[in-house]
Amino acid sequence: MSTPHRKPLPGTVPQRHDPDSRPTALPASTCSISRVEHTLGILRGRWKLLIIHHLLIRQPRRFSDLERAIPEVTQKMLVQQLRALESDGVVRRFVYDEVPPHVEYQLTYVGAELATALYALHDWAERSCSAASGAGEAA
Repeated sequence: MSTPHRKPLPGTVPQRHDPDSRPTALPASTCSISRVEHTLGILRGRWKLLIIHHLLIRQPRRFSDLERAIPEVTQKMLVQQLRALESDGVVRRFVYDEVPPHVEYQLTYVGAELATALYALHDWAERSCSAASGAGEAA
């Protein structure tokens, strides 16, 4: 299975057009640790990255769709995490004046920009799991 072509992460410079090449980081002076801490604060929470992941797959999503997509989360916690993401500008909530109530959630532009970071996490996890399973077989 081939990996879809992705743009380089912001703040990195690709070395070559070689699939095994690694990006070279820019000087530390261009990165602010307070920005990273702020971002991690927004994403802090057991379910927030999963919520964002499921909204990246398909949106808008109804509350009940998210409940089914993440069966381990309680209704109360899902509400709390969605409200926090909404107040941080990552998720937008649409309420339709219907009976029964109809509420949908969608990523904002800022939330959709997290796709690059989630792709990077996915790729890292894939490499880490492969390396760990290879190391386990060698032992």
